[in-house]
Amino acid sequence: MGHGGNVIQELMADHREVEDIFARIQRMTGEGPELRALVDEVTIELVRHSVAEEQYLYPAVREHVVGGDRLADKEIADHGRVEDLLKELEGTDADDSRMSPLLQQLMEEVAAHVEDEEDNLFPLLQQSCSSDVLADLGDKTRRAKAMAPTRPHPSAPDTPPANKLLAPGVGLVDRARDFVTGRGKS
Repeated sequence: MGHGGNVIQELMADHREVEDIFARIQRMTGEGPELRALVDEVTIELVRHSVAEEQYLYPAVREHVVGGDRLADKEIADHGRVEDLLKELEGTDADDSRMSPLLQQLMEEVAAHVEDEEDNLFPLLQQSCSSDVLADLGDKTRRAKAMAPTRPHPSAPDTPPANKLLAPGVGLVDRARDFVTGRGKS
């Protein structure tokens, strides 16, 4: 979390981090606490990333990119599917027979979303915004990730202004729960 650079560099670094966690999951030979820790780690990263994109990236796409409303709506719908999977994974034991298919579906959904953003959305944003705007969005994205929830909340608002108002409070509660349980500390 908090890689530096403009918004595109920041979010692409997040993408590589999530891909690395997925690769670690795929290399695992067992289940149990190690798998649960990796599922929690990827959940934390994906939720923070999604919240930041919904607060700053997609509004910028709507404002600066021709056809941006359609693009942003598609990406938010992708987030909704991923968040539903994360919520289901949150309640699934590591040794449950549903864990592997759910993880596979999550990896496929995230890979398609990342490919779409990197091949389509990011180049359009790069062409449409000045380097100063992209840098400012990178700073805002990093701040949003630091305050974002760490657990999936599928019913939470995903567009401004409601998401910007509620996410920090929900994030505070999530981080308190994580601290008490030790979640995300591996």
